[in-house]
Amino acid sequence: MRIRTLGRSGLKVSEVGFGAWAVGGPASLGQFQIGWGQVEDKISLRAIETAFDCGINFFDTADVYGAGHSEELLAQAFAHRRAQVVIASKGGNTTDSRGEWAKDFSGKFLAARVEDSLRRLKTDYIDLYQLHTPRNAEQMQQAFSSAETLDRLVEQGKLRFYGISIGPLEDGLKQIEKGFGVSIQVVYNILQREPEKELLPRAVKAGYGIIPRVPLAYGFLTGKFSKDTTFGPDDHRTNSVAPETLRDWVSRTDRLKPVAAELGIPMAQLALQYILAHKAVSVVIPGGKTEEQVRQNAAAGEAKPLSEEILRKIRQAVG
Repeated sequence: MRIRTLGRSGLKVSEVGFGAWAVGGPASLGQFQIGWGQVEDKISLRAIETAFDCGINFFDTADVYGAGHSEELLAQAFAHRRAQVVIASKGGNTTDSRGEWAKDFSGKFLAARVEDSLRRLKTDYIDLYQLHTPRNAEQMQQAFSSAETLDRLVEQGKLRFYGISIGPLEDGLKQIEKGFGVSIQVVYNILQREPEKELLPRAVKAGYGIIPRVPLAYGFLTGKFSKDTTFGPDDHRTNSVAPETLRDWVSRTDRLKPVAAELGIPMAQLALQYILAHKAVSVVIPGGKTEEQVRQNAAAGEAKPLSEEILRKIRQAVG
C-alpha cells in the first residue's frame, strides 16, 4: 500500500482508506434514512481488520453513522493499537425540537460532539475532525466561526487537525480562501468529476489534503447494478438516487466495463485508480462491508498507476 501525505498536516495516510459509513448500520436524521441497511457486526469487524491487514491506516467515520455505532466498531478494532491508525470523524448533524434533521456548527455544539466521539472511540484524541457538510452560506459562516473552539481542542490534544466535509464545491473554495483547517472532503468519482475543474487545482496550490468521498458513486461504479435495481427502505439510496440518476449512472458505468476488461481489473479498482491519478488526492475512502470488497478496494493502492491513455479512455467513455 502506497503512502501519501494529507496536505499540510504532515499526516502519513494510505492511498486507500476505509469509509466506515456503511458498517454503522441503519440510522436516521429526522425523517431521512441515512444508513445503508442492516449489517452484522461480526462481518463488519472482519472487514475493518482486513483493511488494516491490507495496509490501510486511514479510517473515516462520523458521529451519525449508525447513530455512533460506526465509531464504536472502530474502538473495538483498534483499542490496543490506536497509534497505528489515523482516525477521522465528523460532527455537525442533529435533530431539532420538531424532530427534523438540522445542522449546528457552533463551537459549543461541536465541542460537546467531540467529547461524545472520543467516548465512543475509546481514545483521547481524534486525528482529523471534519465539520459534516454545511448546507448553505449561513452554516458555512458558523463553521468558520468555530475555528477558535477547534483550535483550543487542538491545543488540548483532543484533536490533531480539522477540516470540512463540504457539500457545494464553492464551499471548498471559500474554505481555502479562509485558510480553515487542513483538509477538504468532497464527492468525487468518475461520474461526478466537477472538482477537477477548479477545486482540486486550488487545493494543491494551497496545500490542502483532498479526501474524495463516494468514490464508487454509492456502489454504481462496481458495475453490479442495473436500470431495474431497487434499494430497501432503510437504505438511503432509495431517496438520494433519483430514478433518472440511476438510469444515467448505470448507462455510463456500462460504457466503462470494456476499459476494466482491457486491464483485467474489477470495476471498483478502475474507479479508485482513476481518483488516485489526481495529484491533489491524499486518500480515497471507499466503503467496504465485507472482506472481499475491502481487498478489492485496497488493490487500487498497490497496482501500477493508470496511464494517460487509459485516463483518456475513461473520460471519453463516461462523457
